Amino acid sequence: MSTWLSRFRSLPVAGPATVPPSRHKPHEDIQALLTGTLFVALGVVMFRHTGLITGGTAGLAFLLHYATGWNFSLVFFAINLPFYGLAFQRMGWVFTLKTFAAVALLAVFAQWVPQGITFGVLSTGFAAVTGGLLMGAGMLMLFRHRASLGGFNVLVLYLQERFGWRAGHVQMAFDCAIVLAAIAVVDWAQILWSVLGAVVLNMTLAINHRPGRYMAV
Repeated sequence: MSTWLSRFRSLPVAGPATVPPSRHKPHEDIQALLTGTLFVALGVVMFRHTGLITGGTAGLAFLLHYATGWNFSLVFFAINLPFYGLAFQRMGWVFTLKTFAAVALLAVFAQWVPQGITFGVLSTGFAAVTGGLLMGAGMLMLFRHRASLGGFNVLVLYLQERFGWRAGHVQMAFDCAIVLAAIAVVDWAQILWSVLGAVVLNMTLAINHRPGRYMAV
């Protein structure tokens, strides 16, 4: 969805004069994984209901869902499978396990949420803004507990380390490719609203996920 995994590697280390943050307990991690993925799933359902699209592997899953009718949850889960090896190499086994759990939970919630809530009226603009906020807030919860939604985030960090390619530029190239491909399956109005949703999502992360403001441990 965005390249905020790179922030994990730039988090400041507490010096002698600072009090080290306490580590999250297992039940706190579980609560964050459940709540964060539920928030993201609500945003995903709103996007899907209004025909919007997002970046990363979720955006690729949206594309395949719109083009073929394949189940979004299954496609999203399958797309992320090849990236766990890189995640283990890049971020370690704890991060990888949490990320696998987050991806699996999002796949389940994206399938389950429409059975618990339906939209009589949902405007595209409202879905773009509110869905972007929900996804941004959910991803923020995951990041703060050393988890992510996997996918291209891990790949771009690997390419940066292996070949020196700028992670932000590579991620932008992937997301632009997804948006361009979306022209074949959604109309221009949906693409423009999707861009607004992406801006809202990334602004939520940019404002609230800064090194020094909150220590992810």
